[in-house]
Amino acid sequence: MGEKKKRGFSLTESQLGYLMVLPAIILISVITLWPIAQSFYNSLFDYRLNDPTRNQTTLNYQIDLETYVDNQFYLERDLSSLASSAQGEVQAYLEQLEMDIASHHQELLELDGMAEQYDEVDDMVMMFQPVNDSDLRYARLPNDFAESYTETIEDGRAQIQQFIETTSDEGLEDELTSLGASLLTTDRSLIRPNFIGLTNYGKYLQDDRMWRAMWNTVLFTTVSVFFELVIGLAVALVINRAFFGRGIVRASVLIPWAIPTAVGAMMWRYLYDGQSGVVSHYFAQLGIISDSSVLLSTGSGAMAAIILADVWKTTPYMALLLLAGLQTIPRTLYEAAEVDGANKIQTFIKITLPMLKSAILVALLFRTLDAFRVFDLIYVLTGGGPANRTESISVYAYKVLFAQQNFGEGAVLSVIVFISVAIISTLFIKIIGSDLFESRGGRG
Repeated sequence: MGEKKKRGFSLTESQLGYLMVLPAIILISVITLWPIAQSFYNSLFDYRLNDPTRNQTTLNYQIDLETYVDNQFYLERDLSSLASSAQGEVQAYLEQLEMDIASHHQELLELDGMAEQYDEVDDMVMMFQPVNDSDLRYARLPNDFAESYTETIEDGRAQIQQFIETTSDEGLEDELTSLGASLLTTDRSLIRPNFIGLTNYGKYLQDDRMWRAMWNTVLFTTVSVFFELVIGLAVALVINRAFFGRGIVRASVLIPWAIPTAVGAMMWRYLYDGQSGVVSHYFAQLGIISDSSVLLSTGSGAMAAIILADVWKTTPYMALLLLAGLQTIPRTLYEAAEVDGANKIQTFIKITLPMLKSAILVALLFRTLDAFRVFDLIYVLTGGGPANRTESISVYAYKVLFAQQNFGEGAVLSVIVFISVAIISTLFIKIIGSDLFESRGGRG
């Protein structure tokens, strides 16, 4: 027998399929996961844009040389002036503080490469030029030195404040206040590490407002998606039938969905207005609400108003998805049911719903995810009010992230939203996947 011919490297059909979609999977993963990874990283820091000492993420002590250099002249001037003019205990303390700060300043300049960097920044400050180069403006400090310097500054500020509270000399009080301001500026130029780990997560897991926002989001999602499914299915069944003018009706049904959400929310806000709103007026006349101002001034009324606006806006989208599913059902099944004497209700329960199950699950997945992430409708219509009774988790995250400029805590809420959406997606995909396998097995 001759030698067996060696088999070359080969891939199975499924492996080849995975290999072909691998670039797309990598691209989608990078686009999707990078913002989440960045948000999670920011959530580990006490990162606030409205606080000069925490406006960047840092694991080590740093110094803002532009602020430090610009303030150093005033600090030395105020200390020297007060140390020579004050008396008694104040003078003794200020003389010691002046020596300590001068000692730390000299030690700072003796750090490797710091003197050259300091002089360059000093020249730019003297010429009123902004220091835009972050590598030039910021420098890393040894932990021991930075802790000692910040402790000296903090103790100095505390003692100065005590002198201000106990002195009766208005002139001295003014000078001490000026010195305290200079010490505060120097303190802010010494940037502490703001890594706090999972502290923010512990804070928000115990935050009543976060859980209230989560409950509002779940309530809004559950109720609105339920009504959208029921009404959307009814609309889909109607426009799936053949009748005169069906094309015009289908186009008209999609109009609410085509209107931008912010525009639709503004329109509904006028309709709900307690004084001139048409909807609130007729709801009050029909006895649905006790007063025309209820829809936007009470928590339950505002939530109902938001749900109604969302149902009006997105029911056409649900109907469109279900209509696509209805059109995949073979007409022969209905003809066979009619021959067997089945009525309309029996046909709907025995044929339409089972055949439409996958389309319903897909429609529910899309709408649930979209409703859970609701932001623009609530933000424009109620702003989360009254008293945060309609505030969703996305609106809360926006307020913390942008209104308060607290990027660390805002990132925590963003990660919570992502985790919630991921859980919902996983549950739906498992249900949809098992349904598809069952349907394939039944056909086999």
